[in-house]
Amino acid sequence: MKPGKTVVMGYRNLIECVRALEVRGDLLRIDREVDPNLEVGAIQRRVYQAGGPALLFTNVKGCRFPMLANLFGTLERTRYIFRDALTNIRRLVEMKVNPVAIFREPFGYLGTAPAALHLLPKSVRNGPILACKTTIDQLPQLKSWSDDGGAFITLPQVYSESAVQPGFRHSNLGMYRVQLSGGKYEPNREIGIHYQIHRGIGVHHAEALERGLPFKVNIFVGGPPALTVAAVMPLPEGMPELSFAGLLGGRRVAMVSPHGELPIPAEADFCITGTIDPDKTLPEGPFGDHFGYYSLTHDFPVLQVGNVYHRPGAIWPFTTVGRPPQEDTTFGAFIHELTGPLIPTVLSGVHAVHAVDAAGVHPLLLAIGSERYVPYAEERAPQELLTIANAILGQGQLSLAKYLWICAGEDNPGLDIHNIPDFFRHMLERVDWRRDLHFHTRTTIDTLDYSGSGFNQGSKVVVAAAGAKCRDLPTELPAGLRLPDGFSNPCVCLPGVLAIQGPPCNTYRECMTTDMAGFCAAYQVSDSIGTFPLVVIVDDSEFVARTLNNFLWITFTRSNPAADIYGIGAFIRCKHWGCEGPLVIDARAKPHHAPPLVEDPKVEKRVDALGAPGGPLYGII
Repeated sequence: MKPGKTVVMGYRNLIECVRALEVRGDLLRIDREVDPNLEVGAIQRRVYQAGGPALLFTNVKGCRFPMLANLFGTLERTRYIFRDALTNIRRLVEMKVNPVAIFREPFGYLGTAPAALHLLPKSVRNGPILACKTTIDQLPQLKSWSDDGGAFITLPQVYSESAVQPGFRHSNLGMYRVQLSGGKYEPNREIGIHYQIHRGIGVHHAEALERGLPFKVNIFVGGPPALTVAAVMPLPEGMPELSFAGLLGGRRVAMVSPHGELPIPAEADFCITGTIDPDKTLPEGPFGDHFGYYSLTHDFPVLQVGNVYHRPGAIWPFTTVGRPPQEDTTFGAFIHELTGPLIPTVLSGVHAVHAVDAAGVHPLLLAIGSERYVPYAEERAPQELLTIANAILGQGQLSLAKYLWICAGEDNPGLDIHNIPDFFRHMLERVDWRRDLHFHTRTTIDTLDYSGSGFNQGSKVVVAAAGAKCRDLPTELPAGLRLPDGFSNPCVCLPGVLAIQGPPCNTYRECMTTDMAGFCAAYQVSDSIGTFPLVVIVDDSEFVARTLNNFLWITFTRSNPAADIYGIGAFIRCKHWGCEGPLVIDARAKPHHAPPLVEDPKVEKRVDALGAPGGPLYGII
């Protein structure tokens, strides 16, 4: 590949995109040999944290294919890649949010009509993707973390169609984890696919099983960058991801259909075709995941591999995930830019929603809504907010939220939902723990969340606040604060939030942990600790209080609301749980939790050497 001119429309394929970024000075080639086993992943994470360029590894140990990292590593670079289509997408969103806008400025929306034509994929007879074939073991064997169960595809585009209504109109393109090796998979003939049954591919799978039909699946890697983003977009029901990819990429997606196989993007870099075995599952994992912990080994479907295609000059794009922020943080920010304005049109009464990346996305959801019920009441209380909260928890991926904190926009019209300290201050100044906690017990939670009572099993809580400020939040430790035996080192995390170091949680009973019950029983509501509305019991209070991200990550990934929320002066009235004093969250590591991800010191030293004077990453990391 040699540097060339940038294209006028969206990038037809990954090669064009790489060339354009190289010309722009936003891509670095690394010709020194790198190992796909741990090293390239560690490099990608370090460069991402430094806000560095995209990386093209041209000399991958044991593999003839170059690997591309950090393509979406900054929001500015992501916007640049899709610059030609963003204006039209924003105008289409504006038309959805405010249809009158087109009449006010008709000439400003003329470009949206041609853009809409890109929604329909086009069939072609042949394409670069069909030019070459290989085998699974010849693909880059990326292993990101030491205890990963094998090599994984980390930017897969998994394509399926309805077995009953085939065709792209009833298709799904999703980013579901794919394990290429390790475990009990038969080399080159079987690979694992990890997905949750409520996702689009899960619906297709269930449909095929019910009717006894073969369930074919294609896994694309690379191709037009728009396909990768489309695979993670939370699109409305009925809009195929291939259509959105055409809109975002500024051109119709060209698809080629080999005999007997599902369609494949003609410009894809790689494609694995196959059929899900209806009678077989195998252990998949472990895998270092975006919560910052390992997701453990569980049985998931097995793909019987058909063909492994690749184009000439194919490039293998990848990312690594781990404790946020990581590259998938940029995905989330970019998606919010595109879809954020649409939220009020989908969920009535919702002004804004923020899935907090630092807490692993799904564990913590913040929302601002309307509170218009009984506007003449002397004392405002959450009412409409509770209706809105139920709607949010019933909406697509938002349904995976474990903690939902929601406030009334009327109480503070200037509140910015992305200013997390301000949002928590607003909530904690108003929340009434006697009435404003609403639990969903024994429900489903994210497959990747091990804080619950079992695989996919846990709870949720809605924290709703409306009305006038009812307390001042302390920012310093109160004089004379006493702690029960085994508890120590209190630290203020945020105004009104106190972290206390508790004894290690070596034995655990849901809702019945003896030391937590003893902690709460040691206090009266009137004690000085009661000036803090929120108390978090942790393993290392100094670490938790050191940064906002530490507080968010520990508190909301290491607790299961119905099991790990306690309170001083707790009560149950008519099956409603509340407390008169501070809310207490047990956010210690529990025996059943998955282990956190830890960098390999030897690998980190090799990465350090690349950033030393004379190294290819000098001045970047």
